[in-house]
Amino acid sequence: MNIPTDYDSPSCARARALEPEMAGNYLAHTVIGDPLADEAVEALSSMKRSESSQIIAAFMNAPTQDTDRSKAPPEVHALFDEAMAPPEWLDLPALESGVRMFHRNRKMVLGGMLAGVLVEGFSTNISKSFFITGRIRDQGVRRLQQNNRHMVEIFFPGGMEPYGDGWRLSTRIRLIHAQVRRLLNSSEDWDAEAWGTPLSAAHVGYAITAFSARLLKHMRSLGATYTDQEAESFMTTWRYSGLLMGIPESILFHDEAEALKLFEIGTMCEPAPNTTSAVLANSLVNSAPLVVGINDPEERRKLAQYVYKVSRSLIGNSLADQLNYPKKSTFGVLNWFRIQARYDRITSKYFPKIAGKSNYANFTTLLSGSRYDDEGITYDMPDHVYAEESSKW
Repeated sequence: MNIPTDYDSPSCARARALEPEMAGNYLAHTVIGDPLADEAVEALSSMKRSESSQIIAAFMNAPTQDTDRSKAPPEVHALFDEAMAPPEWLDLPALESGVRMFHRNRKMVLGGMLAGVLVEGFSTNISKSFFITGRIRDQGVRRLQQNNRHMVEIFFPGGMEPYGDGWRLSTRIRLIHAQVRRLLNSSEDWDAEAWGTPLSAAHVGYAITAFSARLLKHMRSLGATYTDQEAESFMTTWRYSGLLMGIPESILFHDEAEALKLFEIGTMCEPAPNTTSAVLANSLVNSAPLVVGINDPEERRKLAQYVYKVSRSLIGNSLADQLNYPKKSTFGVLNWFRIQARYDRITSKYFPKIAGKSNYANFTTLLSGSRYDDEGITYDMPDHVYAEESSKW
């Protein structure tokens, strides 16, 4: 197999020895993008940005008598024909228990996502595309807010039904990925020989295991409670979102156990964290205070240090040191987080002013920092590989 040179490592060799089929499949997907979406954005690339946005919107929104899809290229029709065909395994009513669990444990969801899952994702070569485009480095707050918005909407009642906001945002991500892949493929900054395909099927498939199964694990560590049925529903929601995001079923997990195994093997296959990973992980943590509107330098520093401690407790000292985290003791951090969660439930009910003044409260209200633009969901695509030079999207 011709694999990217970054994956020719002793760790990856161990993964192939441990789980040869899964590791081989992961490596094969490092050079696969999303052909259907790639063809769609290529077909739209010759149009004016406003025109292509209107065409996408015509498919994203429920059709009316004024809807005109006649100008859409056949590649766009093909993409949305697939998106409108739910898989046989999808049972939309069964997603309701996962929705309830998500909102009941929303603070643990946020803690596990920001301090655990996203940081772990940036410890892999997933960091390359974000670093080159500058999406986290220069626009970290907006990126976090958009990430929160997507997560909230897929766990909103009815959000994953056709034309629901969760459905639309998941499909939008697929198109954004395809456009960024197109831009990176044309950029001298992207080393295809070393890294494979930008935003590859392997990386998006890996990311969805982190957002689902790995997130459940971190939520447990932070004190979340849920039943097996709720966990299964939570996983199915993410699985369907992943399918809408363009992850081929050949690398899309089936259940929690398989997702955890794929995360483990994918982590072994990925090269060790480097400077790029460290820059993005630390940018992510330091963006957190700004998401909730904390601008005072001292208050920002206190909250960032708190997030660092929770994050180090979740990801472990070894990875935290590789990411150049500040040296912090993690003794009792997760137990204290769980105690604060119980305390927060009481004070929020009886003493809301007190509850809103703690680092815990500031950290866990990040979920409210979702990106809701005044114009609603837009379908403009990035038009430059560097975020700071791209038109707003």
